[in-house]
Parts: sequence; structure tokens; C-alpha cells
Amino acid sequence: MALELRNIEKRVGAEVHIHPTSLTLADSGFNILLGTTLAGKTTLMQLMAGIDKPTKGEIWFRGRNVTNVAVQKRNVSMVYQQFINYPNMSVYDNIASPLRVARVASAQIDRRVGEVAEMMKLTPMLKRRPNELSGGQQQRTAMARALIKDADLVLFDEPLANLDYKLREELRDELPKLFAERDCTVVYATTEPTEALLLGGHTALLHKGRICQFGPTSEIYRNPRDLISAQVFSDPPINLARVDKKGNRITLSDNVAWDAAGKLRAAPDGVYTMGIRPHHISPAASGEQSVPLEGEVLVTEISGSESVVHFRLAGQSWVSQSHGIHAYEVGQKTRLYANIGKAMLFDADNNLVAG
Repeated sequence: MALELRNIEKRVGAEVHIHPTSLTLADSGFNILLGTTLAGKTTLMQLMAGIDKPTKGEIWFRGRNVTNVAVQKRNVSMVYQQFINYPNMSVYDNIASPLRVARVASAQIDRRVGEVAEMMKLTPMLKRRPNELSGGQQQRTAMARALIKDADLVLFDEPLANLDYKLREELRDELPKLFAERDCTVVYATTEPTEALLLGGHTALLHKGRICQFGPTSEIYRNPRDLISAQVFSDPPINLARVDKKGNRITLSDNVAWDAAGKLRAAPDGVYTMGIRPHHISPAASGEQSVPLEGEVLVTEISGSESVVHFRLAGQSWVSQSHGIHAYEVGQKTRLYANIGKAMLFDADNNLVAG
């Protein structure tokens, strides 16, 4: 067993930062904390590290109660979104500092610093001081220092947010490989659902200080437990609408209705909240389960090789996200296609019924 939270709670005065939470992290692969800003990710990580103490509950690590063990007495590394380095040390000495504290031999320090500096694209900067580096280079230095330490628990608090796109992509690919053979527990906080999917492992979805779902990342993406989980794990935000299901027909409004497809056919008749992710609405039909939507274009966005269009359908705003560059004219009617087989139905208590 790696790290276990036993009914922990964190309060500051009358304000609850972390509601009563029990969670056992996976002892291999990445454990991802996914949630919006202020969802509680940093607070939870500080409790895990011993930087802060829970108001109630216990934290166990590898079969030992570490709730009241000071962070200085734990073998923990933590990297924040905002880089933290020793300003009077060279990049080399910043990276090597944990090994020197551990009295590692000089030859081994040279080898390990060289390896991690190469991976973090820092080799040409090893003799420089942090104030001579760009913000991205300083963050890479902070990450390298955490990576070189043979820590039992490694915590990453949105570490790639300040890096350029290319380096973020490279590190998302490299980080899981780097820790694949290490005997440590890794926790990685992010606001980006795409990043969670790329890193894999297990994901805990956080919303307003509560963990609403935890499990293998791809599984909870495909099968959110409830509406909140589906919303946390969707970027751009999931499209939501009230619909009426009767027999094999789903009705959105007087003139917008479709035949139920896939798992939606088995849902009992009734009124539901239907959710469909933006990338399941596209300019072209993608099989028998695609249904046409006629909407008025409100906003268009083109980013790299993706097109996002906000459109009005049945009196509310919807979003489509698709690969490629697609031309839309604001104010004009456009036809899009929803893969209705990928839609989800949630009941009055926001629990998933079908999808």
C-alpha cells in the first residue's frame, strides 16, 4: 500500500478547504489530481507531503501513520507551478543539492546531474545562475532537482504550466517513463483533462474540496459516475441539455429530436440531463449514430489544427471541437453532426443512467 488518506479534513476557521476524504493512491504509475483552480489540489498535496496537517483524519504511507511527521523527516520532493531555486547557486549546484545533502559520491553526482540535465534540456546552462535563465529554464531546473532526489513521494503541482508547448509535450511523454522503474509514489496535479489522459495512470477528480471519483484515468473519462465528474473531465465544457426520452426517441425541443442510439436505448423513459462532449460534435457525419444539428454560429476559434465553434441550438449555447480548419461565419446557420451514441444521460440526482 502506497499512500492512504483516512477520512481527512482540512478547515481554516469556519471555511472547509478539504471535505472529509478517504483515498488510497495507486502504488505504481501516476496518480493525477484533476480539477479547476481552487478545487483543492494544492491543499491536498501539501497534506500528503506533511507541509500542512489535516484538521481531522490520518495520513498513512507504506503502512505507517505519518500524519504528525514533519516534512523535514519525510523523503518527499515537490515541484510547484511557480519555480523555486537557490538564487546564489549555479544550475548544476541547484540540481545536485539533494544528492550532496545525502552525501552521495561526487562521481555519482556528476553522472546523475548529467543525465537529468540532458533530459530537461539544461546541459548548456549548468554553469549559469537562476537569474540568468528564462522562466521556463528555471522551472526545468526546479523539476530536475526534484527528479534527481530518490524520494519516496514525488508531488508535481501543475509543473508544466509555465513551459513552452514543445517542451510540455516532450515532458508529458518522458515523465511516466522516468518513474516507471522507480520505487516511489507520484502525484501530479493539473487543470487540463487532456494532460490527465496523456499521462494515464489513475485520476482523482476534485470539485470544491471533494473527490468525486477515482480510478484508472481512461476508465473514469469514459464512464463518469455523475454529472460533476463528467464536467470536471471535459475541456471545453461538456454540452448539457434537458431532454425527454420516450421509447426510442429523445426530444430536445418541439423541432429537435433524435432516435436513441447505443446505451441510451436502455434508459427508462423520463426527463434527463443529456451531456455530450464537444469533440463528439463535428462538421461531418461519423457513422450511423450521427444526427444533424442546425445552429446559429455565435463564436469561432481556430487553434493550431483544431476548430472550435459555439452555436445556438434550441435556445442555448453549444460547443463543437473538431480537427482541421473549418470556416464558420458568425450569425449564419450551420449544420453540424452529433455522435448521439456518445451522449450520456443523467437523472434528477445527477447520477449517470446511460452513456
